[in-house]
Amino acid sequence: MAGATSGDEDDEGITQINVVPLVDIMLVLLIIFMVSTEFVQHELKNRIPPNIPIELPKAASAEETEPSLLSLVLNKDGDLFLNGKPASMEDVRAYIDEMKASGKTKMQAVIAADERLTHGKVIGLVDVIRLWGIDDFAINTKPQEIE
Repeated sequence: MAGATSGDEDDEGITQINVVPLVDIMLVLLIIFMVSTEFVQHELKNRIPPNIPIELPKAASAEETEPSLLSLVLNKDGDLFLNGKPASMEDVRAYIDEMKASGKTKMQAVIAADERLTHGKVIGLVDVIRLWGIDDFAINTKPQEIE
């Protein structure tokens, strides 16, 4: 007969797994995760600078905030940081005046304060930036799970 095999006519199932396609897929996934990590790190770079150690308070309604023109951080000792650099209130005022002079009239601020800091210091900072014309601000928190 034409096309007959060498005598073994029993059909056996596949008993071995071909690993090559699995390895290919895993390498592609690894590359995708590596590339997406770079984008996430770049996006988070404009948030709170990592060199200022603070513990954010938790809030159930916490959500991600967009990068802003003005990032203010108060650490546990009450030291003020403007965009990741130590600053005084006069430095903040000068920065706001400089931004307004460059044509940016609608400014946003993100305030991050250590949870061990007194409430009065945070409210004092909020009051000062509102007096200087920044009404659009957010207080940075980290998400809290509700049981």
